[in-house]
Amino acid sequence: MTTTLEPTALAQDAPLTIAGRSFRSRLLAGTGKYRSNDDMIRALDASGAEVVTVAVRRVDLDRRKEESILHHLDPSRYFLLANTAGCYTAEDAIRYARLAREAGFNDFVKLEVIGDKETLLPDADGLLLATRTLARDGFKVLAYTNDDLITALRLEEAGAAAVMPLASPIGSGLGLLNPYSIRTIKRRLQVPVIVDAGVGTASDACLTMEQGVDGILMNTALAEAADPVTMAGAMRRAVEAGRMAYLAGRMPRRETAVPSSPTRGMLPS
Repeated sequence: MTTTLEPTALAQDAPLTIAGRSFRSRLLAGTGKYRSNDDMIRALDASGAEVVTVAVRRVDLDRRKEESILHHLDPSRYFLLANTAGCYTAEDAIRYARLAREAGFNDFVKLEVIGDKETLLPDADGLLLATRTLARDGFKVLAYTNDDLITALRLEEAGAAAVMPLASPIGSGLGLLNPYSIRTIKRRLQVPVIVDAGVGTASDACLTMEQGVDGILMNTALAEAADPVTMAGAMRRAVEAGRMAYLAGRMPRRETAVPSSPTRGMLPS
């Protein structure tokens, strides 16, 4: 009988902790765009995600209705994270965050304030305003933002519980476009850094986690895969592999070849 042992680095890794709440999985998942609720539930299960986002502006918040996404999400199994997706002003985002809390969601909110309808890139000014307001209201704000260090630092100062820089534009699947920016944000911030948007496949997820970030939130990469369940399983393993590689510490990059075996003591030719 073969026993599979968990790698030492991963076994000793601390859990992902956001505003005092801890999670084993570093993969967070969205619930939009799935072809069916059954696909969604099976993919979420395969992903191992504990944190699941719900776009409060786009879903029926009455979980008694079978067609509602919330009807299919067991709150004892998933930590439901309200998402202000689709909001283009700070005022709208604040209103929908408060609506979600009134509807029974917790104090955590994934905050989106979109600044451009074509690229769906965030509005930094609106995001900062909404973060300050919601943090004062007792919300634990996970702020979706550009891969910009200055904005990330200001969001932390404004009271964000986590900062969520994009890998590339929402739904693009282009993967991690600027690893340097993501590494810099992670190095400079004290709050968790969770990359959100743009991850398209497992290699993207692994590369992103290798930058040392605390987690990844993904939706389209799972929902629009030909086989969402299989892709979710691949993403789960990729996030774990990337995290493990980061903890292990990669070899240095070199511009010259270095023999794998020592040359000293070799037998004469």
